[in-house]
Amino acid sequence: MQSAYIRISLPSDIIPANGPSPHFCKAIGGKNDDRGNSLIQTSDGGYAITGSTKSFGAGGYDVYVVKLDAKGNLQWTKTIGGPDREEGNSLIQTSDGGYAIAGSTKSFGAGGYDVYVVKLDAKGNLQWTKTIGGPGTEEGRSLIQTSDGGYAIAGYTTSFGAGEPDVYVVKLDAEGNLQWTKTIGGPGLDAGLSLIQTSDGGYAIAGPTSSFGAGETDVYVVKLDANGNLQWTKTIGGKNDDAGLSLIQTSDGGYAIAGSTISFGVGEPDVYVVKLDANGNLQWTKTIGGPGNEAGYSLIQTSDGGYAIAGPTKSFGAGEWDVYVLKLNADGNLQWTKTIGAKNEDLGKLSLIQTSDGGYAIAGHTESFGAGGDDVYVVKLDKNGHACCAVSQTSRVGSGGTLASPTSSIGSGGILTSPTSRTRSGGTLTNQCP
Repeated sequence: MQSAYIRISLPSDIIPANGPSPHFCKAIGGKNDDRGNSLIQTSDGGYAITGSTKSFGAGGYDVYVVKLDAKGNLQWTKTIGGPDREEGNSLIQTSDGGYAIAGSTKSFGAGGYDVYVVKLDAKGNLQWTKTIGGPGTEEGRSLIQTSDGGYAIAGYTTSFGAGEPDVYVVKLDAEGNLQWTKTIGGPGLDAGLSLIQTSDGGYAIAGPTSSFGAGETDVYVVKLDANGNLQWTKTIGGKNDDAGLSLIQTSDGGYAIAGSTISFGVGEPDVYVVKLDANGNLQWTKTIGGPGNEAGYSLIQTSDGGYAIAGPTKSFGAGEWDVYVLKLNADGNLQWTKTIGAKNEDLGKLSLIQTSDGGYAIAGHTESFGAGGDDVYVVKLDKNGHACCAVSQTSRVGSGGTLASPTSSIGSGGILTSPTSRTRSGGTLTNQCP
């Protein structure tokens, strides 16, 4: 078994004499399971993370929000939820300096699980919560603040639509009032896992589909106008399982998607990267990985015009699962890969951002470090992917994928409620780096 991590000594000329540390590796949590699903850099240069906690709060699991300063020091934590189970999947900082979170709730709402939307002020105090759904299961997986000051959420629904589940898109105004909902899909499984507002004021969503495409599941990309009307859908993949997990609009007006593929590559699955033009036409695909399991959970376009991706790996690293970070150039060619972790499972619904200093930050969860079973895991890398807990790896690259333009069904549905949620706090910070 490899050692827990290697220490990388950085030249003194790239370490600021004052200001934020160029890299750190932190775990936050308690004696039970606490996980990080979504990470942002805040306007004060620090970081905020949402996920779930079993160590603290009012129920089995609560939404967990963690605020760190620019050096990774703990500032505050909040839990939001009820007597059953809640989870935060997507976090943004809002135009008023506060925060909004989308996820799921079993404590409140109209059905088994509903979309859960939480609004906090800048200090983490609860302002309002909303649930949207029906008698079945709904989950919010991706949240944005829209150009009109409201919010849009993408996820999936089994209460409404043509299949089980369908892509579910919810539009709220700035106060959390329901404006419209849309379902998109076919008779099989279709889900929206990543949502953006596009340069034309509309929306684009990525996820998996088993209703359409070339194989068992394909990458599914949906384009809506500003009112939620369907403009086009695309599928990309091969004969086996391929899924889209993270979507961005690129600087050329097109789109890039990261996810996973079993149809192509050297492992089962590999990281799958798809580049489309502005009309959804296929430009290129890449696969990156090894003989085990890899996936791309979070994708960004970097300041140099290239791409960075974070996800899990079982092919490389020190433990059962490690965090996997990839850097590609603008044409999708591999520049470097890193793994982060130790002997146990270190991954989660990983979230990646490029930080204001040109480096990167990732949030997930770790079993290898911290105070409990799983802890929230936050890693800060410099611009070259260096950190005290990061190890360089050699990965294999390939390509593949067939594009199709299916006819998807569109519908709507959803009941809005405004539950009274309970808030608490808690968490111990563990510093992995010496």
